[in-house]
Order: sequence, then structure tokens, then C-alpha cells
Amino acid sequence: MTLLARLLASRLAAFGVVVLSVVLALALLAPFIVPHDPAAQDLLSRLLPPLARSEVGFHVLGTDALGRDLLSRLIMGARVSLLVGVAAVAVSALLGVTIGLVAGYDDARIGRWLMGLADIQLAVPFLVLILAVIAVLGPSLFNLILVLGAAHWVQYARVVRAETLALREREFIQAAQALGARTVRILARHLLPNLTSSIIVISSLMVARMILYEASLSFLGLGVPARIPTWGAMIADGRSYMGTAWWVAAIPGLAIFITVVAINLVGDRLRDLLDPKLRHAEK
Repeated sequence: MTLLARLLASRLAAFGVVVLSVVLALALLAPFIVPHDPAAQDLLSRLLPPLARSEVGFHVLGTDALGRDLLSRLIMGARVSLLVGVAAVAVSALLGVTIGLVAGYDDARIGRWLMGLADIQLAVPFLVLILAVIAVLGPSLFNLILVLGAAHWVQYARVVRAETLALREREFIQAAQALGARTVRILARHLLPNLTSSIIVISSLMVARMILYEASLSFLGLGVPARIPTWGAMIADGRSYMGTAWWVAAIPGLAIFITVVAINLVGDRLRDLLDPKLRHAEK
């Protein structure tokens, strides 16, 4: 049975896959399927409730305080959330896996210095680090991805280093060393393939965390520029109208909640399928 079939065998994981597929499709097709211009303002149609109609057309999810269509902004915001989540995780994985491999394989010299660097980063409060860097560099999509990615490599490094320390004593690694294989080849061809399952599990759960971080920073006005629709910024725009127009903040909040839950459901199932200990326990 393939990994996808085993993943879909769980109802909760199947629900997560369906939700993520819908969100991904909306994000990819956003420019072609948005019913209205997400930046177009119409003050005569401000704070319309869901399923309302204005002079410019029908608004399935209503409008915000500037008369902008919420459904269009929600769809465009999905692109930012997924892009930040996936790209930031890619940066974290690239840094963390590389450092973890080197630290685990050469634990006596470079490894201990690298893990000391990891301990120093863990000592710095994450929110303070993010706020400081974004305040200096300015809010932009590239800066946000770079900062989030660079701030979370430690999780990868610790896991990869621990597994590398165990794998480097195995016979196939010692055989490669005896045959004169270079360090880079041993790391890339022999160690890295055996760490794939752990990297996939960490990444699947890390994407949800990155989406929450992006939404939080956008809520504070420190994420992407204000002209780009994001779920966090939509919540910030609607927080003053919770008593009169609850949908402005509640709908993007619900989108974040459903997306993050779906990612966590898929990540938990992948952990169960790819972790050898848990897989053996199931049997």
C-alpha cells in the first residue's frame, strides 16, 4: 500500500488532505477565480453582511470597512499564507539539516561549536528577535520568509544531529569511510536519505506554525506590506467591528483555524506512518 493510500485510510487525515487541496487550489488559481478586485474600495458598500449584493455585484462573504470584497481578499490571502509557510520551512530545513548533518558527523570539533550556536539562538526570545529584525529591515514578503526561516533551523538541527550520531556508527557508513568516500558524499548519499522521514514530519508540522507566525505578525502590522491581502491583516482590520460586523474578523480567523488544523492532522498521520517505533507499535 502506498504512503498516500495509507494516509487517506485515516478519516481525519483524509479530511486534512481535502482541506489542504482546496486551499492550495484556491491559492494557485487566485488571480483567475476571485470574483472582485481584492483592493477595490467602495465606501457605499462597506460592512455588508455575507450573501449581500451591492452595485458592483454579489458578495458571498460580505465586505470590510472599506467596502472590499472579503471572499476575494480571503482567496488572495491564502497565497501569502501558503507561500510564507512553505518557503520559510524550506529555508529552515535547508539550514537546519545542513548544520545537523555536519554537527552529528563531526561532533568532536565543528559539531559542538554549531550546537553551541543553536543554544545561543534558543536563549533569544523568538518574538523579540522577529520584531527587532522586521523593524530594522522593514515589512516585506522576502524579509518575513527569511526571518521566519532563519529563526527555526534549530529544531531541524537537533533532530538531524541526534540521528546522525547514531547512524554514523552503522556498518554501511564505516564501509563507505573504508572505501575512501568523501565526507560530502557520505552526508548526501548515505546519511541524508535515512533522515528523510524525520525531515518530512518536522516540515509538515512546521508549516502550520509558520502560517500562525505570519498571521500574528501581519496582525501587528509587521508582516507583509499593507497593500497585500493577508489573513492576519484582515483580522486586524475587523477587530474594531466585532460587535457590528463580526464576519470581517471571524471569517479569516476561521480560515486560519481550519487550515492549521488540517495541516496538523496530516502531519500527525505522517508521523505515525513514518516513525519506525510508532509503525511497529501499530503492528
